[in-house]
Amino acid sequence: MTKQEALSLLEEYNKGEFHLKHGRIVGDVMRWFANELGYGDEADFWETVGILHDLDFEMYPEEHCVKSQEIMREKGLDERLIRATASHGYGLCVDIKPEHEMEKVLYATDELTGLIGAVAIMRPSKSVSDLEVSSVKKKFKDKKFAAGCSRDVIRNGAEMLGWTLEELIEKTILAMRASENVD
Repeated sequence: MTKQEALSLLEEYNKGEFHLKHGRIVGDVMRWFANELGYGDEADFWETVGILHDLDFEMYPEEHCVKSQEIMREKGLDERLIRATASHGYGLCVDIKPEHEMEKVLYATDELTGLIGAVAIMRPSKSVSDLEVSSVKKKFKDKKFAAGCSRDVIRNGAEMLGWTLEELIEKTILAMRASENVD
């Protein structure tokens, strides 16, 4: 599946700019991590996983990570893609545990990109370009700030990857700085 095909499929099931932008950002973040972690030959696949991870969320929020599997199977997509996208809902809406490093990165960074984006727009620059780990950690501790971003998922994701929370935040900030879809 090409990037454009993934974006077209995302647009078929998502109309709101928030969800479309989130898919593009997570796709960029996943591509960055693929290259950073030595999976550069799979960067296109990692990006596709990121783009499509919330395919069903806007239209089927009560069936998130379940309906997307049905949709992707109906379209004849690769089971590896289906499993990877669904695994980011582990413990929340599915029992598909992230196993491959790529799945763990998606699980860990999906919620974190939202938190980082929320912290960035509160800054005078409204940008991740000058955002520091300490600023994100401060807001991470405030459970009322960006309350929809699960701190438990972010912590569990860092643990799955064998990284500290600081390492995960730092790498995700760098990945978001490299994204053409982050303002």
